[in-house]
Amino acid sequence: MTPVDPRSAVTAALRQIAPEIDPATLDDSDRLRQDLDLDSLDFLRLIEQLAAATGIDIPERDYPAVTTVGGLVGYLAAHRPPGA
Repeated sequence: MTPVDPRSAVTAALRQIAPEIDPATLDDSDRLRQDLDLDSLDFLRLIEQLAAATGIDIPERDYPAVTTVGGLVGYLAAHRPPGA
């Protein structure tokens, strides 16, 4: 699997899940559920989309760490395989 930039992966996944979101306006502090209006199903689809794109699974116990755009990008960056 080719390494994927975490920010690009998050942006691409958000465009698929919520096409009305303008990637140019995303801020690291944007909360996925409150600010971007993702419901619980959208959030789960986002997590699944990111796992497929990056190979990084986010277990349910880690969901509190990925409630913002920045948290999600940081989580993916921290959990990349070595050398990726």
